[in-house]
Amino acid sequence: MMRPMNRDITRILTAIDEGDPNAAGDLLPLVYDELRRLASSRMNHEKPGHTLQPTALVHEAFLRLVGGNDSQHWDGRGHFFAAAAEAMRRILIENARSKKRTKRGGDLVRRELNNDVASVDSHDVDELLTLDEALNKLGGEDPALAKLVELRYFTGLTIEETAEILGVSARTTKRNWAYARAWLQREMNHP
Repeated sequence: MMRPMNRDITRILTAIDEGDPNAAGDLLPLVYDELRRLASSRMNHEKPGHTLQPTALVHEAFLRLVGGNDSQHWDGRGHFFAAAAEAMRRILIENARSKKRTKRGGDLVRRELNNDVASVDSHDVDELLTLDEALNKLGGEDPALAKLVELRYFTGLTIEETAEILGVSARTTKRNWAYARAWLQREMNHP
């Protein structure tokens, strides 16, 4: 059974699809707290004093999702939050690439991906870019696994939240998360 707020989000996403110019303004208050929580979770892995703050990450992701000239078609709340995870990933990767251009290198330090949320610190620019490259490769082989990693790593969703968005069981999500972590670890350690 769909919760009332989920129905509201789905209704507003449909209005955005249909070109309602006011719909994006109606959507932000409904999704802001959840997007902010996801961004804060992701930013907890950032180095203190990082120039990109959770609020800025949320606003930039939201603008990319509903503020652009490209028409987006949303298939409900799950699709929207999956797209938000992808937008946050892209913003963080763009930020890392910009830092790398400024910094011109650095020493790569390998770290394990843990059972809860990936523990690769995104303040290690090279490592974040290595993760992105591996994730792109995984996406070419199994887009569903890549989406799962985006949801877990870039937004910090729990297994249960990820399962709900992906429309699969928590058990399947947990099993796929373990496989994806192992696959990415192998790929990142042996490029």
